[in-house]
Amino acid sequence: MKEILFCALVALTTSFTIKSQKMDSNNPNLNQSLAPIEQLTLTQEWDKVFPKSEKVDHRKVTFVNRYGITLVADMYSPKGATGKLPAIAVSGPFGAVKEQSSGLYAQELAERGFLTIAFDPSFTGESGGSPRRVASPDINSEDFSAAVDFLSVQPEVDAEKIGILGVCGWGGIAIQSAINDPRIKATVASTMYDMTRVSANGYFDADNSAEKRNAMRASLANQRTQDYRTGEYTRAGGVVDPLPDDAPQFLKDYHAYYKTPRGFHPRSGNSTDGWNVTSVLPFVNFKFYDYADELESAVLIVHGDKAHSYYFGKDTFAKLKGTNKQMLTVKGASHCDLYDQVDIIPFDEIAAFFNEYLK
Repeated sequence: MKEILFCALVALTTSFTIKSQKMDSNNPNLNQSLAPIEQLTLTQEWDKVFPKSEKVDHRKVTFVNRYGITLVADMYSPKGATGKLPAIAVSGPFGAVKEQSSGLYAQELAERGFLTIAFDPSFTGESGGSPRRVASPDINSEDFSAAVDFLSVQPEVDAEKIGILGVCGWGGIAIQSAINDPRIKATVASTMYDMTRVSANGYFDADNSAEKRNAMRASLANQRTQDYRTGEYTRAGGVVDPLPDDAPQFLKDYHAYYKTPRGFHPRSGNSTDGWNVTSVLPFVNFKFYDYADELESAVLIVHGDKAHSYYFGKDTFAKLKGTNKQMLTVKGASHCDLYDQVDIIPFDEIAAFFNEYLK
């Protein structure tokens, strides 16, 4: 009983202190304004790995997330569009940049009548944040909500008709973001990964044991010490190059995208030297989808049945509840086929899903 009374007293005292601070306009430590947009140097020429569409208008935009990081996006809008449009924020794959797969998805959906943005996540690409190449399940989920913040106040956007789309690791992050943000009315996860599961358990849950996780934690903790001692972060190396002779097919698929003109981009971590090694730490200690059965908005999971990642899509779909949850299996498609193969990616079905639930 004493503990309950003490906690209640602390809560009341904290509340009173906050209210007092809010009333004190002379408090120099109190800043309730959003973080300012960072002035970043942005590439002006078209440097995507896909051709520019003549059916859409394109421009760069910036917005700030809840942690004060400035995000950079490409905005695509249908040429000649009038009135308020449904909008979609796109990101992914995990470690990629908006000039790759996410930009292609955004442009294709803009051709089908949506206003879209493809953004670089925090600490990557043209977006702000330091140090570079840091990943975070919290901050990356926030990035999608920050994109919704931005879209919600655009004069050409209907704020009640906003969806998100994530590719690969960002497909899983998109679903987690939708669980937390009811402003997101519809979510598409394409060729998705559950980044928390694969980080903690390894591929196909082959390393799902306390012993292996503790060994990984010890290794990463030692890496933190080493990074701090040297004053710089060690990078994970990106997609392996050259490929070893015994590389599994999915690594060959990644190499065929990120390490060739098909998908290589100099700002992409997957194309170059990868994430900071210690970025995996929070994903090991975090679990997506604990409240997946509470997600009320619509979800479409798109996955190829030849993808090594197919089990992520199927298992995540099984956790979702409601008649507005769908899974579309693309027969014969591998994981990376759904990055950029426009004759395989079901863009018309994806657009139809958004049209149904952004209305």
